[in-house]
Amino acid sequence: MGCSGQQPFYFKSNVKSIFPVFVCLLNSSKKKEGYCGRSYICYYLPNSKSYDARFIMRKNFKVWFFSCMFLFIFSSELSAQLCQGSLGDPVVNITFGSGSNPGPSLGSSTNYTYVADGCPNDGTYTVSNTVSNCFNNTWHYTTDHTGDPNGYMMVVNASFTPGDFFVKRVDGLCPNTTYEFAAWIYNLLQSFACNGNGIKPNITFSIESPTGQVLQTYSTGDIPENGGWKQYGFFFSTTVDINSVVLRMTNNARGGCGNDLLLDDITFRACGPLVSANINGSLDSVDVCTGDKSIFTIQANVSSGYSDPVYQWQESVDGGITFTNINGATNLVYERPAIDSTAKYSYRLAVSQRQNKNVSSCSIYSNIVSVSVNKYPVTDATIRGHCTGDSLFLTANDAAQFSWKGPSGFISNQQNPVIGMASPANNGIYYVTATSVKGCISKDSAAATLFTRPQVNAGGDREICQGSSVQLKSTGDHITSWQWSPTDGLSNAAIPDPVALPSQTTLYILRVNNVDCMASDSVLVTVNINPSANAGPDKVIIRGQGATLEGSAAGTEVNYLWTPAINITGNNSLSPVVNPLATQMYVLHVFSDKGCKTATDSVQVKVYQQLFVPNAFTPNGDGINDTWVIETLKAYPGAEVKVFDRYGRNIFDNNGQSTSWDGTFKGEMQTAGAYVYLIDLKNKTPVIKGVVFLIL
Repeated sequence: MGCSGQQPFYFKSNVKSIFPVFVCLLNSSKKKEGYCGRSYICYYLPNSKSYDARFIMRKNFKVWFFSCMFLFIFSSELSAQLCQGSLGDPVVNITFGSGSNPGPSLGSSTNYTYVADGCPNDGTYTVSNTVSNCFNNTWHYTTDHTGDPNGYMMVVNASFTPGDFFVKRVDGLCPNTTYEFAAWIYNLLQSFACNGNGIKPNITFSIESPTGQVLQTYSTGDIPENGGWKQYGFFFSTTVDINSVVLRMTNNARGGCGNDLLLDDITFRACGPLVSANINGSLDSVDVCTGDKSIFTIQANVSSGYSDPVYQWQESVDGGITFTNINGATNLVYERPAIDSTAKYSYRLAVSQRQNKNVSSCSIYSNIVSVSVNKYPVTDATIRGHCTGDSLFLTANDAAQFSWKGPSGFISNQQNPVIGMASPANNGIYYVTATSVKGCISKDSAAATLFTRPQVNAGGDREICQGSSVQLKSTGDHITSWQWSPTDGLSNAAIPDPVALPSQTTLYILRVNNVDCMASDSVLVTVNINPSANAGPDKVIIRGQGATLEGSAAGTEVNYLWTPAINITGNNSLSPVVNPLATQMYVLHVFSDKGCKTATDSVQVKVYQQLFVPNAFTPNGDGINDTWVIETLKAYPGAEVKVFDRYGRNIFDNNGQSTSWDGTFKGEMQTAGAYVYLIDLKNKTPVIKGVVFLIL
């Protein structure tokens, strides 16, 4: 009959598998050694849980079937996928470590050249915890895929020639076990780089036996820009005699502008049936309080895939970091006994083939479920304030919700309520119910006992004159002790009526006590500053002129008056104008409206009939007529005096001030003789000229 008719052979199986289902057809039109050729077509049915296979063949079905299965499991043409069942703990986890830049060389794991530069060139690599500012910012800025700022990653700038760039032997795998291989990759090139035509990384992963037998290969295809970190992975299975493999990563793209990538977190994890755990049929976690005697049923569902599975429940008390086997818990259901210790208990089910039951790296694990044993709140209820008129401060701790009840119908849901201006009606016990975030409830109480507060009155405010004293007089009931503050100026600070002699206005506070409570009051003693008077500098005038007096006064609420009221304008002003006909003494009187003492001061107004300029002086140091002083110039403020020697040198200039001349020029005494002076009164009158004799 030959192969021309392709007579079908129907095979049906209800075997369930973790692997996708396939249909394989023999594809040939020529008869060879009793078979219809050697070419097989395998059809992938990813969503089926059982499979139908129709085969066109004549004999030796088993040889054909297992050849087709081998092609399905290990073919490099199948699309890769990450594990859809449950995973074991990583047997291998290549993270490249962590630390400061640059990281260490990878040695024989790559034939690329290691460089310490954070921006390697073609055919080189580095190990770094960050990539930034490379090649005019045409590379992305990023850190390792976990976000750890110190985590290392391999930074690769591919060589111009396609080839291997990472080769690593992986030991410690289990025989006859399916593994998920996964690695995180990042295309470093920005999309605008290379005029938008950058070379995209294209990586082939190959899993080989130590002897070079290819167990599985997978190609990423072109890895796009701006894709960020992406995990690539696939399945492979070890055979009975393989517990080590070689991971080979091959760069398929040419080098040049682009083909730059990051590699991080390479993992090998056992992959098996889907294992799903729960508590009491539906929960991932439960919370109980210390002392709860509940027994929880922790159970798991395991899909088919292992021919002879064994189970082992494990427990962790460190947040799922480390797990230990629970003795005797080897069924799909585990009845958790009550535990009093406060902690979070995490559980998972380990599943493995029986032949690997004592090898943890061969197991797969369920999701983690947890039972948290939570402490009861320690409320430490307290009440502050125990005198009438106080505010009562109620406090409690260590909970999320609070409920207070107390005397006179008091209720509050605040953690720390306050009762203002407490009275005897607030005496009694206050109860609080505290509920933690996890629903654990504690009850506590605190008592409020209010005592009578003493009554005190420090007396009315007082006013005194500077240097005077006043006796303070307080009154009150139920007082056992007194204390005034500040103590400065007090005759005795511990009596109810001390004498106060403060130097300045002072607020005196009186605190009194009885056996249980304290009260306070205050009195202000205002110190009025005594008057002071300053009549100002003496004045000199030419008869007919006027002078303005320059008086000043100080003190609390003062007024003032000049006497005598002769030839004076505005004698109740501090700056009156006077024009006496002869030398006159004027007195400034400063009075206090607060009843304090009166102050006085006087000023002389000297009157000259005309301007008098002395014509000689004797600077010989005898204390008599040692300087040339023109006293009447005081009547002409700003008048300018200049003195010239026989050579016409200006040897003295008062610069508009009333400075007298001592007969020197630049610190040297001048010779005896006649000196010419010029006086400009600055009042639009002619300059006065004359001669003064210096006599030694």
